[in-house]
Amino acid sequence: MKDSHGVIIIFNPELPSHLKEIEMWYSCFVQQQPLLDSQCLLVAHHKPGSAGDTENLSLAYPLNKLKLIHSNLEEDPEDVRMEFIKYFRSIINIINESREREEMSIIS
Repeated sequence: MKDSHGVIIIFNPELPSHLKEIEMWYSCFVQQQPLLDSQCLLVAHHKPGSAGDTENLSLAYPLNKLKLIHSNLEEDPEDVRMEFIKYFRSIINIINESREREEMSIIS
């Protein structure tokens, strides 16, 4: 957890126990670290052949304000890949901005 820049939490939305577990993971890996919500990505992974409901997944606060993507690698692997790329780009931007601020504070 030390010096992490982002957190990806992958869970099975069809298991009610996972919905409770992700609250714990969020608390440990995001809230207790100096991470912003924008540095967290939730992935609701639907098993192949499951009739996963991607529209009516309701998450408790504060999870409901995080970026959430639904993945099913049989149906939309390219969409999932593009979402991961967007997430990693946002993390790289945050790291670069932080580094620039640190360098400017050293110069000043």
